[in-house]
Amino acid sequence: MSSNGLGVGSSSMRRSTSQSQKMDMPKLQARMSSPFPPHKTQLPPRYQVNPGPWRSSCRRNTWIFLGMLLLLSFFLYLISITRGMLLSSHFPRRAGSNKGYAVIIDAGSSGSRLHVFQYIKEGSIPLLVHKGKDSLSLKTRPGLSSFASNPKAAGTSLDRLLEFAKENVPEKDRGTTPLYLMATAGLRLLDVGVQDAILESCRDVLRLGGFMFKDEWASVITGIDEGIYAWVAANYALGTLGGDPQETTGIVELGGASAQVTFVPEVVPPPAFRHELYLGGVTYTLYTYSFLQFGQEAAWEKLLEMITAGVLKTTLSEAEHEDVVVDPCTPRGYVFKQNSIISEVTNEQSVKEAIPSIRSAGNFTDCRRAALALLQRGRDNCLYKKCAIGSAFVPELRGKFFATENFYYTSEFFGLPSTTSLAEMELAGQHYCGEDWKTLQQKHQGMETEDLLKYCFSTAYIVALLHDTLGVDMRDDRVRFTNRVGEVPLDWALGALIVHLENDNFGEVPPVWLFGEESFRIFAILGCVVLLGFVVWMIMRFRRPHLKTIYDLEKGRYITTAARSHR
Repeated sequence: MSSNGLGVGSSSMRRSTSQSQKMDMPKLQARMSSPFPPHKTQLPPRYQVNPGPWRSSCRRNTWIFLGMLLLLSFFLYLISITRGMLLSSHFPRRAGSNKGYAVIIDAGSSGSRLHVFQYIKEGSIPLLVHKGKDSLSLKTRPGLSSFASNPKAAGTSLDRLLEFAKENVPEKDRGTTPLYLMATAGLRLLDVGVQDAILESCRDVLRLGGFMFKDEWASVITGIDEGIYAWVAANYALGTLGGDPQETTGIVELGGASAQVTFVPEVVPPPAFRHELYLGGVTYTLYTYSFLQFGQEAAWEKLLEMITAGVLKTTLSEAEHEDVVVDPCTPRGYVFKQNSIISEVTNEQSVKEAIPSIRSAGNFTDCRRAALALLQRGRDNCLYKKCAIGSAFVPELRGKFFATENFYYTSEFFGLPSTTSLAEMELAGQHYCGEDWKTLQQKHQGMETEDLLKYCFSTAYIVALLHDTLGVDMRDDRVRFTNRVGEVPLDWALGALIVHLENDNFGEVPPVWLFGEESFRIFAILGCVVLLGFVVWMIMRFRRPHLKTIYDLEKGRYITTAARSHR
Protein backbone atom coordinates (compact mmCIF):
# COMPACT_ATOMS: atom_id res chain seq x y z
CA MET A 1 0.00 0.00 0.00
CA SER A 2 2.76 2.15 1.02
CA SER A 3 4.47 1.39 -2.14
CA ASN A 4 1.33 2.16 -4.00
CA GLY A 5 0.95 5.32 -2.06
CA LEU A 6 4.50 6.25 -2.66
CA GLY A 7 4.08 5.47 -6.24
CA VAL A 8 0.99 7.56 -6.41
CA GLY A 9 2.73 10.40 -4.65
CA SER A 10 5.70 10.16 -6.91
CA SER A 11 3.55 10.22 -9.94
CA SER A 12 1.75 13.24 -8.61
CA MET A 13 4.97 15.03 -7.89
CA ARG A 14 6.30 14.29 -11.36
CA ARG A 15 3.16 15.71 -12.86
CA SER A 16 3.52 18.78 -10.71
CA THR A 17 7.14 19.20 -11.64
CA SER A 18 6.33 18.69 -15.30
CA GLN A 19 3.60 21.28 -15.14
CA SER A 20 5.93 23.70 -13.31
CA GLN A 21 8.61 23.25 -15.95
CA LYS A 22 6.04 23.67 -18.63
CA MET A 23 4.91 26.95 -17.06
CA ASP A 24 8.54 28.21 -16.85
CA MET A 25 9.52 27.36 -20.40
CA PRO A 26 9.79 30.27 -22.84
CA LYS A 27 6.98 30.59 -25.29
CA LEU A 28 9.30 31.37 -28.28
CA GLN A 29 11.81 29.13 -29.93
CA ALA A 30 14.40 29.90 -32.61
CA ARG A 31 13.73 29.11 -36.21
CA MET A 32 15.63 25.94 -37.24
CA SER A 33 17.20 25.21 -40.56
CA SER A 34 14.47 22.63 -41.19
CA PRO A 35 11.80 23.72 -43.68
CA PHE A 36 9.14 22.66 -41.14
CA PRO A 37 8.05 24.84 -38.23
CA PRO A 38 9.68 23.90 -34.89
CA HIS A 39 7.78 22.13 -32.16
CA LYS A 40 6.65 24.00 -29.09
CA THR A 41 8.92 21.88 -26.89
CA GLN A 42 12.11 22.87 -28.74
CA LEU A 43 14.78 25.33 -27.54
CA PRO A 44 14.25 29.15 -27.35
CA PRO A 45 14.40 31.06 -30.65
CA ARG A 46 17.67 32.11 -32.32
CA TYR A 47 18.47 35.01 -34.72
CA GLN A 48 17.57 34.66 -38.38
CA VAL A 49 20.21 36.87 -40.08
CA ASN A 50 19.72 35.93 -43.72
CA PRO A 51 16.55 37.51 -45.23
CA GLY A 52 16.95 35.58 -48.43
CA PRO A 53 19.68 35.24 -51.05
CA TRP A 54 17.60 36.78 -53.86
CA ARG A 55 17.17 40.14 -52.01
CA SER A 56 20.89 40.49 -51.33
CA SER A 57 21.79 39.63 -54.90
CA CYS A 58 19.29 42.14 -56.35
CA ARG A 59 20.58 44.94 -54.13
CA ARG A 60 24.19 44.13 -54.96
CA ASN A 61 23.54 44.12 -58.74
CA THR A 62 21.75 47.48 -58.54
CA TRP A 63 24.69 49.19 -56.90
CA ILE A 64 27.15 47.57 -59.25
CA PHE A 65 25.16 49.02 -62.17
CA LEU A 66 25.04 52.48 -60.64
CA GLY A 67 28.76 52.37 -59.87
CA MET A 68 29.57 51.40 -63.43
CA LEU A 69 27.38 54.24 -64.70
CA LEU A 70 29.24 56.67 -62.46
CA LEU A 71 32.62 55.41 -63.68
CA LEU A 72 31.48 55.65 -67.31
CA SER A 73 30.38 59.27 -66.87
CA PHE A 74 33.69 60.16 -65.23
CA PHE A 75 35.61 58.34 -68.00
CA LEU A 76 33.76 60.24 -70.75
CA TYR A 77 34.40 63.49 -68.88
CA LEU A 78 38.15 62.80 -68.86
CA ILE A 79 38.13 61.94 -72.58
CA SER A 80 36.34 65.21 -73.42
CA ILE A 81 38.78 67.31 -71.40
CA THR A 82 41.79 65.56 -72.94
CA ARG A 83 40.48 66.06 -76.48
CA GLY A 84 39.66 69.70 -75.75
CA MET A 85 43.22 70.33 -74.54
CA LEU A 86 44.73 68.59 -77.56
CA LEU A 87 42.59 70.54 -80.04
CA SER A 88 43.17 73.82 -78.27
CA SER A 89 46.92 73.30 -78.55
CA HIS A 90 46.65 73.93 -82.30
CA PHE A 91 45.25 77.44 -81.78
CA PRO A 92 47.54 80.41 -81.13
CA ARG A 93 45.26 81.62 -78.32
CA ARG A 94 44.67 78.38 -76.50
CA ALA A 95 43.68 78.27 -72.87
CA GLY A 96 46.52 79.84 -70.95
CA SER A 97 48.03 81.46 -74.05
CA ASN A 98 48.39 85.24 -74.32
CA LYS A 99 48.85 85.78 -78.04
CA GLY A 100 46.25 86.56 -80.67
CA TYR A 101 44.52 88.82 -83.19
CA ALA A 102 41.53 91.14 -82.96
CA VAL A 103 39.63 93.04 -85.66
CA ILE A 104 37.72 96.27 -84.97
CA ILE A 105 35.71 98.26 -87.52
CA ASP A 106 35.36 101.95 -86.69
CA ALA A 107 32.15 102.87 -88.51
CA GLY A 108 32.40 106.66 -88.59
CA SER A 109 30.35 109.33 -90.31
CA SER A 110 32.58 109.77 -93.37
CA GLY A 111 33.64 106.15 -93.79
CA SER A 112 34.45 102.83 -92.11
CA ARG A 113 38.01 102.02 -91.05
CA LEU A 114 39.06 98.46 -90.22
CA HIS A 115 41.94 97.77 -87.82
CA VAL A 116 43.72 94.45 -87.45
CA PHE A 117 45.53 94.19 -84.12
CA GLN A 118 48.04 91.52 -83.15
CA TYR A 119 48.87 91.48 -79.48
CA ILE A 120 50.61 89.67 -76.65
CA LYS A 121 48.56 89.91 -73.47
CA GLU A 122 50.64 90.55 -70.38
CA GLY A 123 48.40 91.16 -67.40
CA SER A 124 45.51 93.50 -68.11
CA ILE A 125 47.39 95.69 -70.59
CA PRO A 126 48.38 93.97 -73.88
CA LEU A 127 51.54 94.53 -75.88
CA LEU A 128 50.84 95.33 -79.53
CA VAL A 129 52.83 93.75 -82.32
CA HIS A 130 53.36 96.39 -85.00
CA LYS A 131 53.88 95.70 -88.69
CA GLY A 132 54.56 99.07 -90.22
CA LYS A 133 52.67 102.34 -90.28
CA ASP A 134 49.64 101.57 -92.44
CA SER A 135 49.72 97.81 -93.13
CA LEU A 136 46.98 96.91 -90.62
CA SER A 137 44.39 99.62 -91.31
CA LEU A 138 42.07 100.32 -94.22
CA LYS A 139 39.34 102.93 -94.70
CA THR A 140 36.50 102.79 -97.21
CA ARG A 141 33.77 105.28 -98.08
CA PRO A 142 30.95 106.10 -97.69
CA GLY A 143 30.04 105.78 -94.00
CA LEU A 144 27.20 103.57 -92.78
CA SER A 145 25.01 106.63 -92.08
CA SER A 146 24.83 107.29 -95.83
CA PHE A 147 22.67 104.16 -96.15
CA ALA A 148 19.84 105.68 -94.11
CA SER A 149 17.50 105.56 -97.13
CA ASN A 150 18.53 102.00 -98.02
CA PRO A 151 19.64 100.18 -94.84
CA LYS A 152 19.73 96.72 -96.44
CA ALA A 153 22.63 97.78 -98.65
CA ALA A 154 24.83 98.83 -95.72
CA GLY A 155 26.35 95.40 -95.20
CA THR A 156 27.81 95.24 -98.70
CA SER A 157 30.02 98.25 -97.88
CA LEU A 158 31.99 95.99 -95.52
CA ASP A 159 33.01 93.43 -98.17
CA ARG A 160 36.31 95.10 -99.02
CA LEU A 161 37.14 95.54 -95.35
CA LEU A 162 36.57 91.85 -94.63
CA GLU A 163 38.83 90.89 -97.53
CA PHE A 164 41.51 93.12 -96.06
CA ALA A 165 41.09 91.47 -92.66
CA LYS A 166 41.48 88.02 -94.20
CA GLU A 167 44.66 89.15 -95.93
CA ASN A 168 46.18 90.12 -92.57
CA VAL A 169 44.88 87.35 -90.30
CA PRO A 170 46.10 83.78 -91.03
CA GLU A 171 43.31 81.40 -92.00
CA LYS A 172 43.99 79.06 -89.06
CA ASP A 173 43.48 81.98 -86.63
CA ARG A 174 40.30 83.54 -88.03
CA GLY A 175 37.87 81.34 -86.14
CA THR A 176 39.36 82.50 -82.83
CA THR A 177 39.83 86.17 -83.80
CA PRO A 178 37.02 88.41 -82.43
CA LEU A 179 35.48 90.90 -84.84
CA TYR A 180 33.82 94.08 -83.53
CA LEU A 181 31.90 96.75 -85.42
CA MET A 182 31.53 99.97 -83.43
CA ALA A 183 29.55 102.77 -85.01
CA THR A 184 30.02 106.33 -83.79
CA ALA A 185 28.32 109.72 -84.17
CA GLY A 186 27.24 109.22 -87.79
CA LEU A 187 24.79 106.52 -86.76
CA ARG A 188 23.98 108.15 -83.44
CA LEU A 189 22.35 110.99 -85.36
CA LEU A 190 19.87 108.62 -87.05
CA ASP A 191 16.58 107.29 -85.71
CA VAL A 192 16.85 104.13 -83.64
CA GLY A 193 14.85 102.12 -86.18
CA VAL A 194 17.20 103.11 -88.98
CA GLN A 195 20.21 102.33 -86.80
CA ASP A 196 18.91 98.83 -86.08
CA ALA A 197 18.19 98.15 -89.75
CA ILE A 198 21.70 99.22 -90.80
CA LEU A 199 23.34 97.17 -88.05
CA GLU A 200 21.30 94.09 -88.91
CA SER A 201 22.43 94.36 -92.53
CA CYS A 202 26.02 94.50 -91.31
CA ARG A 203 25.50 91.52 -88.99
CA ASP A 204 24.27 89.42 -91.92
CA VAL A 205 27.63 90.00 -93.63
CA LEU A 206 29.84 89.71 -90.55
CA ARG A 207 28.34 86.36 -89.49
CA LEU A 208 29.66 84.86 -92.73
CA GLY A 209 33.06 86.53 -92.54
CA GLY A 210 34.84 83.57 -91.01
CA PHE A 211 35.80 85.39 -87.80
CA MET A 212 34.55 85.01 -84.23
CA PHE A 213 31.48 87.25 -84.15
CA LYS A 214 28.43 87.79 -81.96
CA ASP A 215 25.46 89.95 -82.90
CA GLU A 216 25.94 92.21 -79.87
CA TRP A 217 29.47 92.99 -81.09
CA ALA A 218 27.99 95.17 -83.84
CA SER A 219 26.62 98.23 -82.04
CA VAL A 220 26.48 102.01 -81.81
CA ILE A 221 28.82 103.10 -79.03
CA THR A 222 28.20 106.22 -76.98
CA GLY A 223 30.25 109.37 -77.26
CA ILE A 224 31.47 108.78 -73.71
CA ASP A 225 32.81 105.36 -74.69
CA GLU A 226 34.52 106.86 -77.70
CA GLY A 227 36.22 109.50 -75.58
CA ILE A 228 37.36 106.98 -72.94
CA TYR A 229 38.72 104.58 -75.57
CA ALA A 230 40.71 107.42 -77.16
CA TRP A 231 42.13 108.42 -73.77
CA VAL A 232 43.13 104.80 -73.06
CA ALA A 233 44.87 104.57 -76.45
CA ALA A 234 46.83 107.79 -75.86
CA ASN A 235 48.08 106.79 -72.43
CA TYR A 236 48.84 103.26 -73.56
CA ALA A 237 51.09 104.73 -76.26
CA LEU A 238 52.83 106.89 -73.65
CA GLY A 239 53.17 104.04 -71.14
CA THR A 240 51.32 105.93 -68.41
CA LEU A 241 48.51 103.42 -67.87
CA GLY A 242 48.68 101.83 -64.45
CA GLY A 243 50.55 104.80 -62.98
CA ASP A 244 49.79 108.13 -61.31
CA PRO A 245 46.54 109.58 -62.75
CA GLN A 246 48.01 113.10 -62.56
CA GLU A 247 50.78 112.04 -64.95
CA THR A 248 48.38 111.01 -67.72
CA THR A 249 47.73 112.96 -70.92
CA GLY A 250 44.32 114.24 -71.98
CA ILE A 251 42.86 113.98 -75.45
CA VAL A 252 40.72 116.21 -77.66
CA GLU A 253 39.22 114.51 -80.71
CA LEU A 254 37.70 116.24 -83.70
CA GLY A 255 35.73 113.66 -85.62
CA GLY A 256 33.31 114.11 -88.46
CA ALA A 257 30.06 114.34 -86.49
CA SER A 258 31.24 114.83 -82.89
CA ALA A 259 34.08 116.12 -80.76
CA GLN A 260 35.28 114.49 -77.53
CA VAL A 261 37.26 115.89 -74.59
CA THR A 262 38.66 113.46 -71.99
CA PHE A 263 41.24 114.01 -69.24
CA VAL A 264 41.90 113.71 -65.49
CA PRO A 265 40.81 117.08 -64.00
CA GLU A 266 42.11 118.68 -60.82
CA VAL A 267 38.59 118.93 -59.38
CA VAL A 268 36.05 116.10 -59.52
CA PRO A 269 33.51 117.05 -62.23
CA PRO A 270 29.71 116.83 -61.90
CA PRO A 271 28.21 113.32 -62.22
CA ALA A 272 26.98 113.91 -65.78
CA PHE A 273 30.57 114.47 -66.92
CA ARG A 274 32.37 112.03 -64.62
CA HIS A 275 33.38 108.46 -65.35
CA GLU A 276 35.29 105.96 -63.20
CA LEU A 277 37.65 103.67 -65.13
CA TYR A 278 39.55 100.78 -63.52
CA LEU A 279 42.49 99.70 -65.65
CA GLY A 280 45.94 98.33 -64.92
CA GLY A 281 45.20 98.16 -61.20
CA VAL A 282 44.39 101.88 -60.93
CA THR A 283 41.05 103.71 -60.75
CA TYR A 284 40.91 106.86 -62.88
CA THR A 285 38.33 109.61 -62.36
CA LEU A 286 37.88 111.14 -65.80
CA TYR A 287 36.10 114.14 -67.20
CA THR A 288 34.67 112.99 -70.52
CA TYR A 289 32.01 114.39 -72.79
CA SER A 290 31.00 114.00 -76.41
CA PHE A 291 29.79 117.10 -78.22
CA LEU A 292 27.42 115.67 -80.79
CA GLN A 293 27.07 117.68 -84.02
CA PHE A 294 30.25 119.60 -83.19
CA GLY A 295 32.52 117.41 -85.29
CA GLN A 296 34.18 119.08 -88.29
CA GLU A 297 31.76 117.96 -91.03
CA ALA A 298 28.68 118.39 -88.84
CA ALA A 299 29.77 121.86 -87.72
CA TRP A 300 30.55 122.95 -91.28
CA GLU A 301 27.15 121.73 -92.40
CA LYS A 302 25.38 123.53 -89.57
CA LEU A 303 27.34 126.74 -90.17
CA LEU A 304 26.40 126.80 -93.86
CA GLU A 305 22.74 126.24 -92.96
CA MET A 306 22.82 129.14 -90.50
CA ILE A 307 24.50 131.48 -93.01
CA THR A 308 22.24 130.62 -95.92
CA ALA A 309 19.11 130.82 -93.74
CA GLY A 310 20.13 134.26 -92.48
CA VAL A 311 20.38 133.06 -88.87
CA LEU A 312 24.06 133.96 -88.76
CA LYS A 313 25.26 137.12 -90.54
CA THR A 314 28.92 137.86 -91.11
CA THR A 315 30.54 141.27 -91.38
CA LEU A 316 30.83 140.94 -95.15
CA SER A 317 27.24 139.83 -95.63
CA GLU A 318 25.91 142.87 -93.82
CA ALA A 319 27.75 145.17 -96.24
CA GLU A 320 26.45 143.42 -99.34
CA HIS A 321 23.07 143.37 -101.00
CA GLU A 322 20.32 141.60 -99.08
CA ASP A 323 19.73 139.05 -101.82
CA VAL A 324 23.33 137.82 -101.72
CA VAL A 325 24.54 135.34 -99.07
CA VAL A 326 28.24 135.60 -98.26
CA ASP A 327 30.14 132.53 -97.05
CA PRO A 328 33.44 133.53 -95.36
CA CYS A 329 34.60 129.91 -94.90
CA THR A 330 34.89 129.02 -98.60
CA PRO A 331 37.93 130.18 -100.66
CA ARG A 332 37.01 133.16 -102.79
CA GLY A 333 36.39 132.47 -106.42
CA TYR A 334 34.55 129.22 -105.84
CA VAL A 335 31.22 129.29 -107.70
CA PHE A 336 28.28 127.66 -105.93
CA LYS A 337 25.83 125.73 -108.08
CA GLN A 338 22.56 123.96 -107.38
CA ASN A 339 24.17 120.56 -106.69
CA SER A 340 27.57 121.81 -105.56
CA ILE A 341 29.32 121.51 -102.20
CA ILE A 342 26.42 122.99 -100.26
CA SER A 343 24.20 120.13 -101.34
CA GLU A 344 26.91 117.58 -100.62
CA VAL A 345 27.63 118.91 -97.14
CA THR A 346 24.14 119.65 -95.86
CA ASN A 347 22.11 116.88 -97.52
CA GLU A 348 19.08 119.10 -96.94
CA GLN A 349 16.66 119.43 -99.85
CA SER A 350 15.22 122.60 -98.33
CA VAL A 351 18.65 124.23 -98.42
CA LYS A 352 19.24 123.11 -102.01
CA GLU A 353 16.08 124.84 -103.10
CA ALA A 354 16.37 127.91 -100.85
CA ILE A 355 19.79 129.25 -101.93
CA PRO A 356 19.18 132.24 -104.25
CA SER A 357 22.80 133.35 -104.54
CA ILE A 358 25.96 132.61 -102.57
CA ARG A 359 29.26 134.41 -102.81
CA SER A 360 32.41 132.83 -101.40
CA ALA A 361 34.49 135.33 -99.44
CA GLY A 362 37.45 133.36 -98.07
CA ASN A 363 37.92 135.45 -94.92
CA PHE A 364 39.61 133.68 -91.97
CA THR A 365 38.63 136.25 -89.34
CA ASP A 366 34.95 136.20 -90.30
CA CYS A 367 34.95 132.42 -90.53
CA ARG A 368 36.48 132.13 -87.03
CA ARG A 369 33.87 134.52 -85.65
CA ALA A 370 31.07 132.50 -87.24
CA ALA A 371 32.52 129.26 -85.86
CA LEU A 372 32.66 130.74 -82.35
CA ALA A 373 29.02 131.84 -82.61
CA LEU A 374 28.12 128.26 -83.55
CA LEU A 375 30.05 126.82 -80.57
CA GLN A 376 28.30 129.21 -78.16
CA ARG A 377 24.77 128.40 -79.28
CA GLY A 378 22.70 127.10 -76.37
CA ARG A 379 24.87 128.72 -73.70
CA ASP A 380 21.75 130.42 -72.29
CA ASN A 381 20.67 126.97 -71.04
CA CYS A 382 23.87 126.43 -69.05
CA LEU A 383 23.19 125.03 -65.55
CA TYR A 384 26.77 125.33 -64.33
CA LYS A 385 29.11 128.14 -63.35
CA LYS A 386 30.75 128.02 -66.75
CA CYS A 387 29.87 126.25 -70.00
CA ALA A 388 32.50 126.12 -72.71
CA ILE A 389 30.62 124.53 -75.62
CA GLY A 390 26.89 125.12 -75.80
CA SER A 391 25.31 124.23 -72.46
CA ALA A 392 27.98 121.63 -71.57
CA PHE A 393 30.36 122.05 -68.65
CA VAL A 394 34.10 121.74 -69.34
CA PRO A 395 36.60 122.17 -66.48
CA GLU A 396 39.87 124.00 -66.97
CA LEU A 397 42.21 121.89 -69.09
CA ARG A 398 45.03 120.45 -66.99
CA GLY A 399 48.31 119.01 -68.19
CA LYS A 400 49.27 117.94 -71.71
CA PHE A 401 46.90 117.02 -74.51
CA PHE A 402 46.84 115.18 -77.80
CA ALA A 403 44.67 116.75 -80.53
CA THR A 404 43.74 113.92 -82.90
CA GLU A 405 41.76 113.03 -86.02
CA ASN A 406 40.80 116.19 -87.97
CA PHE A 407 43.12 118.29 -85.82
CA TYR A 408 45.97 116.17 -87.11
CA TYR A 409 44.74 115.92 -90.70
CA THR A 410 44.58 119.71 -90.94
CA SER A 411 48.07 120.24 -89.51
CA GLU A 412 49.40 117.50 -91.78
CA PHE A 413 47.88 119.16 -94.86
CA PHE A 414 49.75 122.38 -94.11
CA GLY A 415 52.96 120.56 -93.23
CA LEU A 416 52.93 121.78 -89.63
CA PRO A 417 54.82 119.81 -86.95
CA SER A 418 52.97 118.03 -84.14
CA THR A 419 54.18 120.68 -81.69
CA THR A 420 52.75 123.54 -83.75
CA SER A 421 51.01 126.35 -81.87
CA LEU A 422 47.58 127.79 -82.57
CA ALA A 423 49.27 130.99 -83.72
CA GLU A 424 50.98 129.04 -86.51
CA MET A 425 47.68 127.33 -87.37
CA GLU A 426 46.04 130.76 -87.61
CA LEU A 427 48.71 132.04 -90.03
CA ALA A 428 48.30 128.99 -92.24
CA GLY A 429 44.52 129.45 -92.27
CA GLN A 430 44.69 133.15 -93.07
CA HIS A 431 46.94 132.47 -96.05
CA TYR A 432 44.80 129.59 -97.32
CA CYS A 433 41.47 131.40 -96.98
CA GLY A 434 42.90 134.38 -98.86
CA GLU A 435 43.99 132.27 -101.86
CA ASP A 436 41.92 132.21 -105.04
CA TRP A 437 40.11 128.95 -105.70
CA LYS A 438 41.77 128.37 -109.10
CA THR A 439 45.20 128.93 -107.56
CA LEU A 440 44.46 126.35 -104.86
CA GLN A 441 43.37 123.82 -107.46
CA GLN A 442 46.60 124.27 -109.35
CA LYS A 443 48.72 123.88 -106.21
CA HIS A 444 46.89 120.75 -105.03
CA GLN A 445 46.08 118.87 -108.20
CA GLY A 446 44.46 115.50 -107.70
CA MET A 447 42.69 116.39 -104.45
CA GLU A 448 38.96 115.96 -104.16
CA THR A 449 36.99 119.22 -104.37
CA GLU A 450 35.25 118.59 -101.05
CA ASP A 451 38.57 118.01 -99.26
CA LEU A 452 40.17 121.10 -100.75
CA LEU A 453 37.27 123.34 -99.83
CA LYS A 454 37.19 122.41 -96.14
CA TYR A 455 40.62 123.62 -94.97
CA CYS A 456 39.67 127.28 -94.73
CA PHE A 457 36.85 126.33 -92.37
CA SER A 458 38.85 123.69 -90.48
CA THR A 459 41.69 126.06 -89.51
CA ALA A 460 39.23 128.70 -88.30
CA TYR A 461 37.17 126.09 -86.43
CA ILE A 462 40.26 124.63 -84.70
CA VAL A 463 41.33 128.05 -83.40
CA ALA A 464 37.79 128.89 -82.29
CA LEU A 465 37.40 125.54 -80.51
CA LEU A 466 40.75 125.26 -78.74
CA HIS A 467 41.51 128.92 -77.99
CA ASP A 468 38.24 130.87 -78.00
CA THR A 469 36.24 128.07 -76.33
CA LEU A 470 38.54 125.76 -74.32
CA GLY A 471 41.07 128.42 -73.38
CA VAL A 472 44.30 127.02 -74.87
CA ASP A 473 46.81 129.84 -75.30
CA MET A 474 47.70 130.75 -78.89
CA ARG A 475 51.39 129.97 -78.25
CA ASP A 476 50.92 127.12 -75.79
CA ASP A 477 52.98 124.03 -76.67
CA ARG A 478 51.17 121.56 -74.40
CA VAL A 479 48.84 120.46 -77.24
CA ARG A 480 50.32 118.09 -79.80
CA PHE A 481 48.61 117.59 -83.15
CA THR A 482 49.18 113.94 -83.89
CA ASN A 483 47.52 110.61 -84.60
CA ARG A 484 50.48 108.48 -83.55
CA VAL A 485 53.14 108.07 -80.88
CA GLY A 486 56.03 106.19 -82.40
CA GLU A 487 54.44 103.18 -84.10
CA VAL A 488 51.33 103.20 -81.91
CA PRO A 489 48.23 104.76 -83.53
CA LEU A 490 46.24 107.14 -81.34
CA ASP A 491 42.95 105.63 -82.37
CA TRP A 492 40.02 104.97 -80.05
CA ALA A 493 39.75 101.49 -81.60
CA LEU A 494 43.03 100.60 -79.88
CA GLY A 495 41.61 101.75 -76.55
CA ALA A 496 38.49 99.67 -77.20
CA LEU A 497 40.69 96.61 -77.74
CA ILE A 498 42.51 97.17 -74.44
CA VAL A 499 39.27 97.61 -72.49
CA HIS A 500 37.60 94.58 -74.11
CA LEU A 501 40.66 92.40 -73.52
CA GLU A 502 40.31 93.04 -69.81
CA ASN A 503 36.51 92.70 -69.66
CA ASP A 504 35.56 90.10 -72.30
CA ASN A 505 38.33 87.48 -71.90
CA PHE A 506 37.94 86.51 -75.54
CA GLY A 507 41.62 85.54 -75.58
CA GLU A 508 40.80 82.20 -73.95
CA VAL A 509 39.66 79.27 -76.10
CA PRO A 510 37.28 76.92 -74.22
CA PRO A 511 37.83 73.14 -74.33
CA VAL A 512 36.31 71.33 -77.31
CA TRP A 513 34.21 68.47 -75.87
CA LEU A 514 34.30 65.11 -77.63
CA PHE A 515 30.54 64.61 -77.55
CA GLY A 516 29.61 68.27 -77.73
CA GLU A 517 29.11 70.67 -74.87
CA GLU A 518 25.49 69.63 -74.31
CA SER A 519 26.38 65.95 -74.01
CA PHE A 520 29.13 66.80 -71.55
CA ARG A 521 26.57 68.57 -69.38
CA ILE A 522 24.33 65.48 -69.46
CA PHE A 523 27.22 63.25 -68.37
CA ALA A 524 28.14 65.65 -65.60
CA ILE A 525 24.54 65.83 -64.32
CA LEU A 526 24.17 62.05 -64.48
CA GLY A 527 27.37 61.57 -62.51
CA CYS A 528 26.21 64.03 -59.88
CA VAL A 529 22.86 62.24 -59.53
CA VAL A 530 24.55 58.86 -59.06
CA LEU A 531 27.00 60.29 -56.55
CA LEU A 532 24.18 61.95 -54.63
CA GLY A 533 22.25 58.68 -54.58
CA PHE A 534 25.27 56.84 -53.21
CA VAL A 535 25.64 59.37 -50.40
CA VAL A 536 21.96 59.11 -49.50
CA TRP A 537 22.17 55.29 -49.49
CA MET A 538 25.16 55.33 -47.16
CA ILE A 539 23.38 57.64 -44.75
CA MET A 540 20.27 55.47 -44.74
CA ARG A 541 22.34 52.31 -44.29
CA PHE A 542 23.98 53.59 -41.12
CA ARG A 543 20.73 54.92 -39.72
CA ARG A 544 18.64 51.84 -40.55
CA PRO A 545 17.91 49.58 -37.46
CA HIS A 546 19.23 45.99 -37.39
CA LEU A 547 16.38 43.46 -37.71
CA LYS A 548 15.96 39.82 -36.67
CA THR A 549 13.44 37.21 -37.74
CA ILE A 550 11.96 34.93 -35.03
CA TYR A 551 9.20 32.36 -34.79
CA ASP A 552 6.30 33.18 -32.49
CA LEU A 553 5.16 29.85 -30.99
CA GLU A 554 1.88 31.23 -29.72
CA LYS A 555 0.94 32.79 -33.09
CA GLY A 556 2.49 29.99 -35.05
CA ARG A 557 4.32 32.21 -37.58
CA TYR A 558 7.54 34.13 -38.18
CA ILE A 559 7.81 37.79 -37.22
CA THR A 560 10.50 40.49 -37.81
CA THR A 561 11.57 42.67 -34.90
CA ALA A 562 14.42 45.09 -34.07
CA ALA A 563 17.52 43.50 -32.62
CA ARG A 564 19.20 44.92 -29.59
CA SER A 565 22.73 46.14 -30.16
CA HIS A 566 25.27 44.04 -28.23
CA ARG A 567 28.03 46.14 -26.80
